[in-house]
Amino acid sequence: MKQISFIHAADLHLDSPMVGLKHLPANILSRVRESTFAALEKLTAAAIDHTVDFVILAGDLYDGEDRSLRAQSRFRNQMQKLLQNNIPVYVIHGNHDHLNGSWVHLDMPENVHVFGSNLEMKRLNTKRGETVHLYGFSYQQRHVLDKRIEDYQKIDPADFHIGILHGNEGGGTDHDNYAPFSIKDLHEKQFDYWALGHIHKRSILSESPLIIYPGNTQGRNKKELGIKGCYHVTLNEIETKKEFVATSDVVWDEISIDTATANNFQEIFHLCQQTIERLRKAGVGTLLTLNLKNVQLDNFQEQKLLDAELLDLLLDYEKDEDSFVWIVDINIQNKQLLDRKLLMNEADFYTELFETIDDFQNLEAAVAPLYEHQLGRRYLESLSESEQKELIEKAEKLLIGLLYQ
Repeated sequence: MKQISFIHAADLHLDSPMVGLKHLPANILSRVRESTFAALEKLTAAAIDHTVDFVILAGDLYDGEDRSLRAQSRFRNQMQKLLQNNIPVYVIHGNHDHLNGSWVHLDMPENVHVFGSNLEMKRLNTKRGETVHLYGFSYQQRHVLDKRIEDYQKIDPADFHIGILHGNEGGGTDHDNYAPFSIKDLHEKQFDYWALGHIHKRSILSESPLIIYPGNTQGRNKKELGIKGCYHVTLNEIETKKEFVATSDVVWDEISIDTATANNFQEIFHLCQQTIERLRKAGVGTLLTLNLKNVQLDNFQEQKLLDAELLDLLLDYEKDEDSFVWIVDINIQNKQLLDRKLLMNEADFYTELFETIDDFQNLEAAVAPLYEHQLGRRYLESLSESEQKELIEKAEKLLIGLLYQ
């Protein structure tokens, strides 16, 4: 029976700068900045352990169009390991690492096959004699807005046909709408598998044929929550099997704790400790956003301790943990301070303040200096409506907390 096995990964974003994390301890910051490379090493190990026929990397191998020498060198070293195990690698470049960037070029091993800017078909004959046709293209420039799916045409004869595409399905708003397509478009091509990239959230769009976004291999910020990885896929004439392979070395997570039943600082502290231990993952670091809800401490001194010292106490033993759970953001929602009606009854000032906040419509102008800055333009993404709302809500909570004290 004809059968092939391969690894499908995308959006490695090697050498991502992990901006906004300089406050981390030096050893944890170093681990976070190495995490994209650690994920690549796990991907390579999985390909070798599963003795796959080939590896597909569906775009955005590098985080920027300059393709740092460090990223290229580390990538090349892993590709040489695959070469030593006779595993070919099929690569397309996406919007982040498009072909029109400017970089110092390092040659890749002979097992790495890169698709050009025009749709190509590359033929593979496996060691067992199966014939595989792989179809794909690399972005010539950052913005590819055309429906390039129309260029994909099945070329027979072959035992298996696999499409590789870095693009956006259905015009979603979470990512830029590059190389748009629909699931119907992909079904009409009658390929055996679609290896997608660009969307960082893992998603299976279709079971027959399998159409998969594997997500990125390593989360880079608090919007990219959970374990990240790639897929080990097996195709034969009867069935298709898929197995998710975790590659994250550092995981972003967010959790809320309802503290309504806690009567003092010690009980809230204990709830937080229990949660941290529950989230700890062997051999994997965790960067945690912690939300404490319904906090109501009648003792003013304990409330001050909660605001000033809780975070330091929780982090006290995490610095030297290999499986650390490091809190990067803590939000303490005091039940009393969240009650607008209660505050407005205390003073007319709060009524005017909340009206001003509700009427505020100029957030973009307020943050414009960040986006106009030379580094800001390079690393900051535009804020979605939900992110703008979240930012205003956080500002309100911070302001009310400071005023109430």
